[in-house]
Amino acid sequence: MIDPLFQPITINRLQLKNRIYMPAMHMNMAGNYAVSDQLVDFYAERARGGAGMITVGYATVDELSGNPGNIGAHKDIYIPGLTRLATAIRDNGARSSVQLNHAGRYNHSMLMGGKKPVAPSAIPSRLTRETPRELEAGEIESIIERFAQAAGRVKESGFDAVEILSGTGYLISEFLSPLTNKRDDQYGGDFENRIRFGLEVIGAVRSSVGAEFPLLVRMNGNEFMKGGSSRQELQEYAVRLAEAGVDALCINVGWHEAQVPQIVAEVPRGVFGYLARGIKELVNIPVIASHRINDPDLAREMIADGQCDMVAVGRALIADPFFPEKARSRHEADIVHCVACAQGCFDNLFKMKAVECLCNPRAGYERKRAICKTDQPLNVTVVGGGAAGMSAAISAAERGHRVTLHESSGHLGGQLLLAGAPPGREEFLELAADLERQLELSGTTVLLNSRVDDQFLKESSPDALILATGGMPITPAIPGVELPHVLQAWDVLTGEAMTGRRVVIIGGGAVGIETALLLAEKGTLSGEALKFLLVHGAEKVEDLYGLATSGSKDVTVVEMLGELGTNFGKSTRWGMMQDVERFGVKTRATARVIEIAADCVRIDCEGKVEDIPADSVLLAVGTRSCNPLQELAAACGIRFRVAGDAVKPAMVFDAIHQGFTAGREIG
Repeated sequence: MIDPLFQPITINRLQLKNRIYMPAMHMNMAGNYAVSDQLVDFYAERARGGAGMITVGYATVDELSGNPGNIGAHKDIYIPGLTRLATAIRDNGARSSVQLNHAGRYNHSMLMGGKKPVAPSAIPSRLTRETPRELEAGEIESIIERFAQAAGRVKESGFDAVEILSGTGYLISEFLSPLTNKRDDQYGGDFENRIRFGLEVIGAVRSSVGAEFPLLVRMNGNEFMKGGSSRQELQEYAVRLAEAGVDALCINVGWHEAQVPQIVAEVPRGVFGYLARGIKELVNIPVIASHRINDPDLAREMIADGQCDMVAVGRALIADPFFPEKARSRHEADIVHCVACAQGCFDNLFKMKAVECLCNPRAGYERKRAICKTDQPLNVTVVGGGAAGMSAAISAAERGHRVTLHESSGHLGGQLLLAGAPPGREEFLELAADLERQLELSGTTVLLNSRVDDQFLKESSPDALILATGGMPITPAIPGVELPHVLQAWDVLTGEAMTGRRVVIIGGGAVGIETALLLAEKGTLSGEALKFLLVHGAEKVEDLYGLATSGSKDVTVVEMLGELGTNFGKSTRWGMMQDVERFGVKTRATARVIEIAADCVRIDCEGKVEDIPADSVLLAVGTRSCNPLQELAAACGIRFRVAGDAVKPAMVFDAIHQGFTAGREIG
């Protein structure tokens, strides 16, 4: 059977070997706008991995359009670096393009030496908390010309195509949207005027690069902004872009201010394909679908079913650069899937750090963290089959060591199985399975139900030891904590314990919130049930919303701190807290638990004592390290490394990265 994912496709006159498109993602790896070795190494690896086309960027068109962490395309001095990047992608087998953009009101004055960001109108940004300066007519003409000049540099540098970003709440979409465009000149007002700036940018770029140079546009299929452009207007805009000479459209969703999750794990895989389909049915140029496409079977289905002509696979290629080649060679079981955690890719940008990846410790460090075969293979024992232990075993085996992993339970995965239990977090279960497959491929010997103790160490005398024994949930010293209806949240997440109707969760960190949402969805309509009732008109639409969000349990979360969910990543937390409110979870912040009684939890909330009725009480107050073997290993003179929660309780990201480092550096 012909694989639709690996059929060639042509954009303008440029032929691509497959339909996997790596979209532009801000990597924060440039140095004062200049292409760095880190960027070149990162994209060369993705080209080697088999992507059909790779778009880098975004790249700046002037000094108000981005910041020094962006790739620069606004001056000729950046052409040599761009050329080096284009060459690295081409020489490793992929086609390349550069995305050009102007951030508009989404830029930060602190990143521009105090200069104010600019926009069509002086509408404050919820993202930056700043009010931009309104552009004058002459400035608009100048920006259009700078787009054209930057596109010329892209072509001169040896890239195969150029892409214009006309969405996501940046400058072109700010002109397009009535929410941010309140102008009364030829660039504001009705639809024809609001699309003028975008179409003039396209016209100027086309004149600069010529008729045969591929020109793509990445645009919103839906802004998800109340008072913004409608989906129908965006479809019409797509038609006008095609008429203006655009060669392909890449459809993304949402602005950065939008309150609809777009990239995190709770977003169903491929859910936004309907937006690409709505545009594909109206234009005669290739349409690329994007967001949460992290599996080849889904990508094939979307193309075969006519939703799109290509798929944008972005963060999934950060997680596994060889996703395309594994799919092409029918080794799809070997893919390490992106879990949409956003911890390393998106959250790092808020910290002004370069992009990293929870699933792939080498992402962004392709040269620094390369694994070289050892000249002296060792017998390495890894204790613990959670995220840290599996990661350590895989990298140690890749070094050439003989690795045996011991897991005391009957299954691998550790706390990944807890992380994957709540609704919308199932990708972590996939990661556990992916790491188990990587263990198998690495040749590691895995022993389940195998407990390592002092006798084992004395008898086996391994050359090296990696301790990834994880952590255990904390039991706080609260009167009544020993009562039979008091359970650890971990036991509920793993399905080992059931709860009554009224549940009080002590601890409002990530585990507490995830457990609360798991319980709050009990008794709600599933997606399948919701579709059935909707399609058959069995219930009113407004009633279906209630049935999908109102469960059978009464859940309350009690937290000592003033905020809940503080140990979630920034990209994830806001959506999780939205769900807490949406699913009716009650919260008590700045509250101290005084006592657990047979039928209630007594709390002191800012001096006021309150009894919260409870049939079940769950403990989610944190994790303590479990590392019983370190002193023994030191006493026996065995070289060892410690990784994951055995060092200090942290996030899955830390566990996998620490495990990788321990395995890479042992011996």
